[in-house]
Amino acid sequence: MDVKTGFFYFFAAVLLFASFRVITARNPVYAALFLVLAFFQASAIWLLLKAEFLAIALVLVYVGAVMVLFLFVVMMLDINTDSLRQNFWRHFPLAAGVGVLIALEMSAVLISGFRISEEPKLPGAASQVAQQVSNTRELGKLIYTQYVYSLSVAAAILLVAMIAAIALTLRQRKDSKHIDAADQVRVRARDRMEVVKLAPTLPYAKDDAGSAVGAATGTEKQP
Repeated sequence: MDVKTGFFYFFAAVLLFASFRVITARNPVYAALFLVLAFFQASAIWLLLKAEFLAIALVLVYVGAVMVLFLFVVMMLDINTDSLRQNFWRHFPLAAGVGVLIALEMSAVLISGFRISEEPKLPGAASQVAQQVSNTRELGKLIYTQYVYSLSVAAAILLVAMIAAIALTLRQRKDSKHIDAADQVRVRARDRMEVVKLAPTLPYAKDDAGSAVGAATGTEKQP
């Protein structure tokens, strides 16, 4: 076993452990951190497969943006995890059956990719040309030429999903204090503040009997 194979087994073992901890951790913050660890291990495996663009995209997009936003949301919301886990074991058999079915379907689809075949040997000139080809450039050419319509459809679906999420969150609720930004811009000082003239207050004066008399209001305070 060479060094590359050893690194692959190490990253794969850590990836499986992190994936298992994502679904078994009781604290949602710990589960999100284990998911970040799983993303890093997957990007390392892609680096071993010479897919540098996919590895960098996974780290920048999912770890750097999606998971950071998810951590902020989880830490800001007060999520009661105990109430969410009340019916866990009751639905566990159905969930386990669906998971096994999905695993079998994926295995049936990907079984041909795990067959070990002898790698064809290229001539010397062709091998040098293959080493000089950039994976990122070739991937970009393939996406924006052969799969440009599929990319456009995927972008349109993501745009519709984003607009739908914004529309759902902007619906008016009775328990929220909504403030119109246009009313704040058009506000004037005289509409918010009113100057009222009052008589000046004077200090209390004491008479000979020791009682305090209000000079301004005329009220008397008994000792």
